[in-house]
Amino acid sequence: MAVSSHTNTLTSCYHCGEDCFDTDITIQDKVFCCQGCKMVYEILNQYDLCEYYDLNSKPGINQRITARNDKFAFLDDEKIAQQLYLFKDDTQTHVNFYIPQIHCSSCLWLLENLHKLEPGVLRVTVNFSKKEVLIVFSHTQTSLRRVAEILTAIGYEPYISLQDLQHKKPRTNRQLVYQVGVAGFCFGNIMLLSFPDYFAGAGGLDESFNRLFRYMNLVLALPVLLYSAQAFYKSAWGGLKHGFLNIDVPIVLAIFVTFIRSLVEVWQGQAGYFDSMTGIVFFMLIGRILQDKTYQGLSFDRDYTAYFPIAVTVLKENKEVPTTLPDLKTGDTIRIQYNELVPADGIIVRGKALIDYSFVTGESAPVHKSIGEIIYAGGRQLDGSLEILTIKEVAQSYLTSLWNRDELKHKEEKEVSFVHLLSRYFTWIVLFIAAITACYWAIHEPARIWPAVTAILIIACPCALLLASSFTNGHILRILSRHQLYLRNAQAIENMANATHIVFDKTGTLTGKTGSSVVYYGTALTPGQEVLVATLAAQSSHPLSKAIVAYCGNPAPLAVHDFQNFTGKGVCGWVDGYFIRLGNADFAGAHKKNEQEGSVVYVAINEKLAGLFTIRNTYRSGLRQLMQQLQTQYPLSVLSGDNNHTANKLQKLMGNKATLLFEQKPADKLAYIISLQQQGKKVMMIGDGLNDAGALKQSDIGISITEDSNNFTPASDGIMDAKQLPALFSFIQLCKANKRIILISFALSVLYNITGLYFAVQGILSPLVAAILMPASSISIILITFGCSEWQGKKLSAKAFQQMTDKCHVPG
Repeated sequence: MAVSSHTNTLTSCYHCGEDCFDTDITIQDKVFCCQGCKMVYEILNQYDLCEYYDLNSKPGINQRITARNDKFAFLDDEKIAQQLYLFKDDTQTHVNFYIPQIHCSSCLWLLENLHKLEPGVLRVTVNFSKKEVLIVFSHTQTSLRRVAEILTAIGYEPYISLQDLQHKKPRTNRQLVYQVGVAGFCFGNIMLLSFPDYFAGAGGLDESFNRLFRYMNLVLALPVLLYSAQAFYKSAWGGLKHGFLNIDVPIVLAIFVTFIRSLVEVWQGQAGYFDSMTGIVFFMLIGRILQDKTYQGLSFDRDYTAYFPIAVTVLKENKEVPTTLPDLKTGDTIRIQYNELVPADGIIVRGKALIDYSFVTGESAPVHKSIGEIIYAGGRQLDGSLEILTIKEVAQSYLTSLWNRDELKHKEEKEVSFVHLLSRYFTWIVLFIAAITACYWAIHEPARIWPAVTAILIIACPCALLLASSFTNGHILRILSRHQLYLRNAQAIENMANATHIVFDKTGTLTGKTGSSVVYYGTALTPGQEVLVATLAAQSSHPLSKAIVAYCGNPAPLAVHDFQNFTGKGVCGWVDGYFIRLGNADFAGAHKKNEQEGSVVYVAINEKLAGLFTIRNTYRSGLRQLMQQLQTQYPLSVLSGDNNHTANKLQKLMGNKATLLFEQKPADKLAYIISLQQQGKKVMMIGDGLNDAGALKQSDIGISITEDSNNFTPASDGIMDAKQLPALFSFIQLCKANKRIILISFALSVLYNITGLYFAVQGILSPLVAAILMPASSISIILITFGCSEWQGKKLSAKAFQQMTDKCHVPG
């Protein structure tokens, strides 16, 4: 077995920063990794846009794989194009493109200067967080296709999917922001206008001015009551309709009681509590915004339409006709190019297919298909051009049938937050205290019933509990996002903390899609021969060829003559006077096939068999430590679409008590999750592909793993960067700490309530005492929750750093 070791120092590409295997691609003193990167530089240089490279070092996107010249030909079809338009009149057109490559200030600068590359472009507005660009162009000077091609030429290819055709994106709901603005404005001004009443009798203003200020406070309180507090009204009414006393019910009661008592007191010539009422609403709305913050660049509810292209090439009378997917019919012949998705089930009528079904089935090995065989929607063609005869429409394909399963449409509601359950008991206690107080004063001094009972309801409002939960949840969500775990909402934090059984998918989750373990068997290759093999393999974009390049080392800047790619067999060509073959046993001249684990690629030099490479997916680094941590607290399971050839190795990794199930179809995975839940377990599912979609949806908390947060992920409660999987145990611990922080904050707020209740039950609560207690309680809760959650976040960061250090020093 040969092991290569190369220490060559490579030059990085001036455009994208990747290693340059061929240093002959240059302009002046600038070196590029490929002709694509060089071409982008030439375009920018021609139009005097090289400031792009001054804003950030090597900001470009690698251009080794270039788009086909006719890739956006379907945009010439006005029927298709008009469905993408946001607005069009006689002179200009508005269109919004999703561009996942946007990543830095150089991208913003270049896109906003697009008009210098294409005169027909009038204006470009970039939304960095959503990775979207709004382009306004004159359709008398340019076209939608031309705009898309210009973006692609400079490395910012727009991603246009079937979802863009079928669904218009909802407008951002900014009502909560407006409600906070109104509440903040009114609260601040009411506090200011209330100062004369706070200090009445100490040389204050004339009573006529005080009366004017009270009525002004009443006017300012009305927008808060009628508009800003609507979010609480809707939530409280929704809970009551379902017979559930959620935390918003007592808050709404406190808001109304505070307003009514203040109204009565203003009528009687007193100050009232409008500042307390508006302050409650203002602080709680801020907390709700922080908690309900969404990650606009991500989608937790994608369906297959976000994965499918908007149009395909249909062959009619020997002509290529761009056709939208909804218009694709049974019996149409469609052409599928390299790396394109198969949009509908069909029979191969020309060419050979190498189909990657990993996203649909979880099986990692590509499947070879020949003329006459059926291929299914959702697979990706990895080798050459292909023509298929559709046998089912898109809406009836196997892929869409997976997505449209009933269990994905009708999911039972997750469990109710402990905050609502705690609030229910708290509310009944407060009502009990109010009732006892009313009875006492009814006997001794009936006139004090109204001020005492209303004061209790004002002071004992569970707003501190809501503040503690919303601010803590919001900050924990941001801490997790800093570590590239993006949860859908605050409830997902609790569900993650409450999980009692963890289930993993294998392919793409425990094993990386990009990492491979390569072993060579046979006559040892010399370093020179390894370079020749790597140089030939580098000419192919096949995943196995890339793995061989990574094993053998850097390709040499040598010309490859007579390179040929035989679909389903292998590649061959002349390199520096040697004829190299890489492929299956028959192609390389092996008379006897070796039964090896994983994919096998034979290598022959000058028609003499030298040996073979075995390529297997490897488990992600850091998994062993993670599993050791999880085994101590959770039962573990693995559901894999692969066969069981790695069962022994996987069992050692997961522990002897872990349950391993192989050759699991999507329905099998879903059934297993349901069976665990029927046993009373709270299930966390970690998966990555459509084959996991049902299980992710059914589980109590579903986390989708992705190599890139911009990539397609099935519907889930959270999206995690694959590199962060080893930190899963720390994430769970942080979610558990979330509940402790809320309870500590609530306990502190009870002390404020006891102080306030001392005045309230006596019916002597003054506006000044309320004005001090209410903001002091809110601000202290905010500071405590921020401090505690930030401390927990730093502990998480320290653990993550330690894990990275351990990876660097521990072999394997």
